[in-house]
Amino acid sequence: MSLRIAALLKDRCQPKKCSHECYNFCPRVRTGDETIKLTKRGYPMISEKLCVGCGICVNKCPFDAIKILGLPEEMESEIVHHFGENQFRLYRLPTPQTGQVVGLLGPNGIGKTTTLSILSGEIIPNLGDLEGEATWEKVLDHFAGREIHDYLEIVSKGNLKVAIKPQYVDNIPKVTKGKVMDLLASVSRVDEMEEIIKSLEISKVLDRDISQLSGGELQRVAIAATLMKDADVYFFDEPSSYLDIYQRLKVAQIIQNISQEKRVLVIEHDLAVLDFLADVSHIMYGEKGAYGVLAQPRAVRNAINTYLEGMLKEENVRFRERPIKFHVHPPRAEWHTEPIIRFDPLEKKLGDFVLETGEGNIHEGEVVGVVGPNATGKTTFVQMLAGLMDPTNGKVESPVKISYKPQYIKPEYDCTVREMFYTELGEDFGGTFWATQISRPLSLTPLYEKNMQTLSGGELQTVSVAAALGKKADLYLLDEPSAYLDSNQRMEMARTIRRVMEKGATSALVVDHDVYFLDIISDSIMVFSGESGVHGVGEGPFDLRDGMNRFLKDVGISFRRDNDTNRPRINKQGSRLDREAKSTGEFYYAAE
Repeated sequence: MSLRIAALLKDRCQPKKCSHECYNFCPRVRTGDETIKLTKRGYPMISEKLCVGCGICVNKCPFDAIKILGLPEEMESEIVHHFGENQFRLYRLPTPQTGQVVGLLGPNGIGKTTTLSILSGEIIPNLGDLEGEATWEKVLDHFAGREIHDYLEIVSKGNLKVAIKPQYVDNIPKVTKGKVMDLLASVSRVDEMEEIIKSLEISKVLDRDISQLSGGELQRVAIAATLMKDADVYFFDEPSSYLDIYQRLKVAQIIQNISQEKRVLVIEHDLAVLDFLADVSHIMYGEKGAYGVLAQPRAVRNAINTYLEGMLKEENVRFRERPIKFHVHPPRAEWHTEPIIRFDPLEKKLGDFVLETGEGNIHEGEVVGVVGPNATGKTTFVQMLAGLMDPTNGKVESPVKISYKPQYIKPEYDCTVREMFYTELGEDFGGTFWATQISRPLSLTPLYEKNMQTLSGGELQTVSVAAALGKKADLYLLDEPSAYLDSNQRMEMARTIRRVMEKGATSALVVDHDVYFLDIISDSIMVFSGESGVHGVGEGPFDLRDGMNRFLKDVGISFRRDNDTNRPRINKQGSRLDREAKSTGEFYYAAE
């Protein structure tokens, strides 16, 4: 026997634009029962008791808004919260522990944020009971004898002090005004702020208005504000977004330090950072918008390897069609094709900041990854290549057509995603190349009828990259395309970018901070260094191995390869493997 779940994804359902195919084609409705009823607003309501799981409504829905799914029957007793009839439900909860960092690993839309809301006391879980009132008394009785009971008891009494670092830090200026120092002083005494300000390197932005901060600066200020709160449990929702790898590891070390005395739970999609940061991790799997299940905790290395494999053997659950594999590959061959863009040694002055680059070029069919600390001129360089900014000295020879995806994206259109694509791409939207190489791999179809203004950060990122890739161009400039994407989406996005370049014999320059992501897509590497906000130096492009070694040497970080999966893992500073890597100069790629 299996537990049948019927879920309606209301953000996709368009009752005014369809012919109620779900209702009209349902064989049970045709026999006269009420397996599906239509509400006054036209939304279908599906009876899970009467549904026979034929799947006709799923296949007939033109907007892919219905999910009919099966779970093991024993999962019924594991339900924690159900948002309503045909709405999302969550199974199982993690237990934050003092002395260790607990990680949550899984795709977007399967309950990680809901989990944080329950653990913080914002939501009282209803245990799947949609008719009775949700009370902490029922919750504590349900979890009696389990590890999480004592934690929830503290939550129920209102005695738990919680600090949450939100997921989308670029929304902070919309709700918080004023200077950075005023924000931090509102959550902590000034004499307690100095150490965190120094550790996160935000002293230079204290007198600036919050609305003037970059994404990386906003992220570090949000983390600082969270750390400065006197709390019993700290939740960090995607703390590495917009941070360079040096900053990510610095933040990871700070979070590890606070976990020695406090409970800490982290949601993180950068697998290298999660591996370095967490002690144990829960894999979350399920169906976006329908249900999410929390697997039992594992040591973080085992959790990530299991996640990449896509199979929970003890639960006999496969949650990914194919494993994510890493290959220890040699540098790709040097490029002998013609350069499509050349640039002189460039200089750009922006106020007190100066960027200098060496001479370089990008070849036909080449994908150049760009790495380096924040505020060293990567985005400025990309904008000069795009023709959006002129160098102070030097010249860019760019007689080619360019498609540009900026670092910070905002929905400029107040229309559906489909209408935006038609406007941006014209006849290039909807063709065979679009369908097979972009839309299908990036799962764009369910987003077509959504309004651009309602997209989440990850959805907006996906749509923006797709719009850039969908334009016919000779050179694609993509600034941080992995931001706000979950681990699955990052790997699929990397493969899509790589495939589009190969199929079209076109070139790309991609700025990103996820080294896994850059390793998959890059033929060569351009390295930026210098003093953040003061002086930036851009060098290259270099071949893949040389470029990655130069970059990691600059930031003082080395990697090793996991014996089971070949995925890169960050070495602890000063460890034997770290010392060996630095002595040989092989910071990332295994020797031939």
